[in-house]
Formats: sequence, C-alpha cells, structure tokens
Amino acid sequence: QVQLVESGGELVQAGGSLRLSCVASGRTFNGAAMGWFRQAPGKGREFVAAIYWSSGRTTYTDSVKGRFTISIVNAENTVYLQMNSLKPEDTAVYFCAVDTSASAFLLHRNQIQYEHWGQGTQVTVSS
Repeated sequence: QVQLVESGGELVQAGGSLRLSCVASGRTFNGAAMGWFRQAPGKGREFVAAIYWSSGRTTYTDSVKGRFTISIVNAENTVYLQMNSLKPEDTAVYFCAVDTSASAFLLHRNQIQYEHWGQGTQVTVSS
C-alpha cells in the first residue's frame, strides 16, 4: 500500500523560503513520477512540479519556474520541493502524488493521472 506523508508547510513572510518533504513508501518508485500540486482557498487543485524518479527529469508550471525546485533523495525515499522567493499567491495546501503511468519522456500535469496522494501540508505566505 502506497503511503505519502508531506511535511514542512508553515507560515512565512513574502520573499522567504520553505522546503516541503514527501516521504514515500509501499512500493518501488523507479518507474514512477512524483508530483507536487497545490490548492488555494476556493480554488481547484493545480499542478506545481513533477519529477521522474529514476532519471530526475523535471517539469514545472510557469508561475514557479526559477523559484521552486523539485528533487529526490533515493536513499531517503523522499521528494522535496524547495520554494524560494515565496509570494502571497503561493498560499495553498500542497500535496504530493504518485503517477505510475509516467515515463522518462512524459511527465503528466493532470491530477487525474496520479493514483496516490498524501494528506497535504499548509503553506501560508504573508505580505
């Protein structure tokens, strides 16, 4: 049974940084992609970033390019989201998820492709 546990969310001032963690367990993830999504109050869940576990290939939504970095530490079975230069519009609940249909050449941005989800961690950026 796949389990994903996020942590690291907190209240931070605009311009600050946070690092979110997602510890994954329950299967081998070498043939899968890991994604970060977020959901702001009153809005739908949106794609933030994804990484293919074995190759490290990444993709980002335009609004976070140059500010956020997704990475994997295999030895820890953990996916990180380093968030710099945070803005109030980054305020949301952040979720990590697993996509077992991804490939080294195709990283999905649609949440429908992701089969397993964590419980989320709250990030609040004050102005």
